[in-house]
Amino acid sequence: MSDFSRLSLNSATTKKWTLAEAVDGCVRAGIPAIGPWRDIVHDTGLVKSARLIRDAGLRVSSLCRGGFLTAPDAAGQAAALADNRAAILEAVALDTQELFLVVGGLAPGEKDVTAARQRISDRLEDLVPFAVKNGIRLVLEPLHPMYAADRALISTLGQALDLAAPYDAKAVGVAIDTFHVWWDPELKMQIERAGGENRIASYQVCDFNLPIATDALLSRGMMGDGVIDFATIGTWVRDAGYTGDIEVEIFNQDIWNAEGDTVLGTMKDRYAELVLPHS
Repeated sequence: MSDFSRLSLNSATTKKWTLAEAVDGCVRAGIPAIGPWRDIVHDTGLVKSARLIRDAGLRVSSLCRGGFLTAPDAAGQAAALADNRAAILEAVALDTQELFLVVGGLAPGEKDVTAARQRISDRLEDLVPFAVKNGIRLVLEPLHPMYAADRALISTLGQALDLAAPYDAKAVGVAIDTFHVWWDPELKMQIERAGGENRIASYQVCDFNLPIATDALLSRGMMGDGVIDFATIGTWVRDAGYTGDIEVEIFNQDIWNAEGDTVLGTMKDRYAELVLPHS
């Protein structure tokens, strides 16, 4: 029998499911954890969402997502801070300590990458005290460079660790998402660094499919369907000391169109074959 005790369903993988359906699906499949996105929590209601997950006996591996911290104007910055503070309180209500941040890209018409990255640092400084006060760790997620312009000006694990460096590891951590970082020639060194600093807050797995989808967001695939070496990356993460949940997060239209229980069955099979032996 395979050990699925660390496996978590990120709700993006079963996008057509409501939170209640995703929770029920996890229970049927014997998956002990869930990483909900805020949209389905909002659709369900925060109090009801927390109760559904708790009553099902699931734990919340993380909450996705806060971030988008690059607004250049005062109104945009205030709105981003308000949304992120709300996300922190939602994480508290859902009983998770990990809030993912997708930090944001360039403002419309902007080309000054350096200035935009500085605003990320400034807004993080604004948010950390509130997160610490509420017992939440902000999780910086580097995204593949093809998303730098519009979603995340943090593209490497090293950049994320540099941004986290001024703060205690319990306040700011990093996520290792195989889709986003598999290509990085410094990945082994930076995973070792992250482990040494106790900053690995999440390990997410899915594959990198070719050809790239027309909508590049949908190029994620089920483990084993793309180019990622899960054995090598998983071993690096394991050797860095990470023992937390392993989330499967997939944006893929074919998977979204498939029957949810079938997706979870395939997810468990691929996890057992490709991820678990190296974690």
